Amino acid sequence: MSSLTTRLRDRRLDAAPTRAQALAFGASGFPTQLMAQTFSAFVVYFYVTHLGVAPAWVAAAMIAHGVLNAVLNPVVGALSDRIRTPWGRRIPWIGIGIVPLVVAFALVWMPPALPTAGLIVWFLVVVAVYDIAFVVVVLNVSALFPEIFRTTEERARGNVPRQIFAILGMVLGTAGAPALYGWIGWPGMAIVLAIVCLGMLVWSFAGGMVERRVPEASSEAMRWGDQLRYTFANRAFVPYVLGSLCVQTSIAVILAAIPFYVRYSLHAAESEGSLLLGAIFVTAIPSIVLWSAVVRRTSPRTALLWSVAVFGVAVLGYLLPSSVLAAALVGVAVGVGVGGLLQLLEVVLAQIIDEDAVRTGHRREGAYFGINGFVVRGSVVLQAVVAAAVLTASGFDAGLGDAQPESVDGGIRIMVAVVPLVFTVLAWLCFWLYPIRARDVPGR
Repeated sequence: MSSLTTRLRDRRLDAAPTRAQALAFGASGFPTQLMAQTFSAFVVYFYVTHLGVAPAWVAAAMIAHGVLNAVLNPVVGALSDRIRTPWGRRIPWIGIGIVPLVVAFALVWMPPALPTAGLIVWFLVVVAVYDIAFVVVVLNVSALFPEIFRTTEERARGNVPRQIFAILGMVLGTAGAPALYGWIGWPGMAIVLAIVCLGMLVWSFAGGMVERRVPEASSEAMRWGDQLRYTFANRAFVPYVLGSLCVQTSIAVILAAIPFYVRYSLHAAESEGSLLLGAIFVTAIPSIVLWSAVVRRTSPRTALLWSVAVFGVAVLGYLLPSSVLAAALVGVAVGVGVGGLLQLLEVVLAQIIDEDAVRTGHRREGAYFGINGFVVRGSVVLQAVVAAAVLTASGFDAGLGDAQPESVDGGIRIMVAVVPLVFTVLAWLCFWLYPIRARDVPGR
């Protein structure tokens, strides 16, 4: 055990990461997205349909989950920047958090035989542990990205495997989980996914997660008040985080609208929604490589503006289709934009962190990723508000089944196309105000 801790303590990165290190680091995107997507897509369905918990109680528990997750991001981020250990700032958090994260994820789907009140308590406690461990691991992994990859060139290349692994995790979480629980039951699904996630996280931790030697002056912890003051006064971060919120809201609205779009606008089977989602995510994988080349030849700001523009123009295409095939073709174009957003948002945030370090003398990856995580959680609230407002205004009535008034089709098309376009335009304006025009921050 002591030899292992010694190796972790002495392991430092002094040059550009190797391909093996970049691949191993990128592998972390698969288990984190697999767990996140499985949880968000099926936990309400599991507790309401299979365990018989009242929807209102599950909704209240999910609100508590969302609030806890949002609050944890800036707190854990600030603590991660401040705490110093012989093994580094990020590595101890990740190493301690991996096993509790995977175990808590599995236990969400394996409650003991309890009355309803007991199930609610089980849900709240287990999900609280899952939330804490998830934020601890994922935020610190994200904070390592700007440190491991130091230039736009390195970040553009290094983020490719991570985002491809993340998309594969999203796909398995939404499409593979139902196949597993239909075959071996919910506990069996939980065990299989937990083992896969643990294996991937251990590989990523051992092979790709490494910190650099930080100069003593820049490794000193910044005071709490200065943390907030410098972060929210940052002329680059404020437009970035608002643009990121708009982008995430646009994507969240589309994902929420697609099941309604398939059934009530395209008049197809609900299962065909997977074709529309598949068109987006499958196209996003090769487009990540495309946008990596674009950012290496231009700048993070320019590439991000182009990717947002492509995404905005593409989503407007959802207004027209009358068949699933036509909508899937629109999804191909949307996927090109999504690939750019996945590839570029963290590259741009890393550039903001570099510029902040030049100004303040402190490396504050945790603070920036934490506050960004807190703000973009608002996309879940905005998405819910949009869906409720549009469906209500269009006259949607679940009791009518497929016999909805004609206005519902128009309302759903507005929700899947026009509303995302509006948020995308706002995002483009925010990123246009982003002040860092160079490829790399001078003095970095």
